[in-house]
Amino acid sequence: KDGTQLAIFIFDPFARDSKRGGAWMNTYVDQSDLFGTKPVVANHLNITKAPEAKPTLLTWDEVTTTFHEFGHALHGMFSAVKYPYFTGTSVPRDFVEFPSQVNEMWADWPSVLANYARHYQTGAAMPKELLDKVVAASKFNQGFTTTEYLGASLIDQELHQIGVDQVPAPSQVMAFEAASLKKHGVDFAPVPPRYRTPYFSHIMGGYAAGYYAYIWSEVLDANTTQWIEEHGGLKRENGDRFRATLLSQGGSKDALQLFRDFAGHEPKIEPLLKKRGLDGGTSDG
Repeated sequence: KDGTQLAIFIFDPFARDSKRGGAWMNTYVDQSDLFGTKPVVANHLNITKAPEAKPTLLTWDEVTTTFHEFGHALHGMFSAVKYPYFTGTSVPRDFVEFPSQVNEMWADWPSVLANYARHYQTGAAMPKELLDKVVAASKFNQGFTTTEYLGASLIDQELHQIGVDQVPAPSQVMAFEAASLKKHGVDFAPVPPRYRTPYFSHIMGGYAAGYYAYIWSEVLDANTTQWIEEHGGLKRENGDRFRATLLSQGGSKDALQLFRDFAGHEPKIEPLLKKRGLDGGTSDG
């Protein structure tokens, strides 16, 4: 607000031969009051650059990915903690995707959309009918998508909550999987888990009982999006609240408490169901 520098932000949007695939945010210098360092953060994407003299156009998925990764960048740039260990996105796995998913809400927010969603030849704004189709498409097949994801997440949990002496032998792995799905009421043959146990590599390594993290982050995201919409949408006060109570705190406080500090209540399931079209409204079920 007063022109003071907060951070250095590096934007690296285009694909190149030496670059790995995907999209991600990196922190190159951690913010720390202890050491007096300001954050240096970057967003790296893999958008195909158009030939010379041609505009580079983005798909809708690339647009939302850009907003998503910038949400991570804001988490890093707004960090205001003492110790670098707690800086920016240094938060639990089931929390780190939450602020970035919140930032996706601005991609189709009318006043934001009007700034960029224009025809590259005529300058005409994106028709509302087309936007409505894009938003409706995001709810397509969510019954299937949610069930297959939950199936895999629950198997991950079951495997990590048993004792060493209960680990199934190779010949019993599929029986263990079937029993786990039945236990939780998701043993529905037309919708198998996203990953069958023999090739469910997320079970070990970086996830290890944390595969559920994506949907838990989305629960927090849906609650936060609803709070912002109910309190006036895109305005300075809402941004300041999100920044002060949550983004600036990094991992210095309990993650769930950070959510409570912002929203003023415990996470609720209803906003997620509404977001995914599973609340009884119009959807594929």
